[in-house]
Amino acid sequence: MKKLFLVGALALFGAMNAQTGNVKVGAHLGITTGDFDPLYGLNAGVDLGYSWKLPSNFEVGLATGYSNYFPKSDFKDIGGKSMGVIPIAASGQYNFDGGFFLGTDLGYGVLLYDGDSDGGFYYQPKAGYRMNNVDLVLSYKGVSKDGSSLSSVNFGVAFNVGK
Repeated sequence: MKKLFLVGALALFGAMNAQTGNVKVGAHLGITTGDFDPLYGLNAGVDLGYSWKLPSNFEVGLATGYSNYFPKSDFKDIGGKSMGVIPIAASGQYNFDGGFFLGTDLGYGVLLYDGDSDGGFYYQPKAGYRMNNVDLVLSYKGVSKDGSSLSSVNFGVAFNVGK
């Protein structure tokens, strides 16, 4: 399944015109929700993306980065450690007139904990506002595996650094 997704994504992106590409670099801060809320409080991370503009205000691209989930004090006191997520995702976005946009990232999230790694389905629906080359973003991101989910509500800022 992962190989099929990767081959499909590469074929789609290889067919696009690279002259309309855009690099995005950003950071986010969030509050953990869902199944891991009792163990983790805040999360913070960096985001990196590359997108191509399509007709009719659409953008598609690739997204990655790193999010660190910080343990709450009770969990930390019994040896709990931070958990990291590295997303490898396809990204889609619709840009409305006036600067507002809606989008989502879907793919695979690599989970890193205490030297071990695992992963699951990664998702990040988002809404935002673009001012010049700066995006203000509100998102809900998560990684789901075997019925449980590590998720958070986030606020982020992304800089569009290349066109």
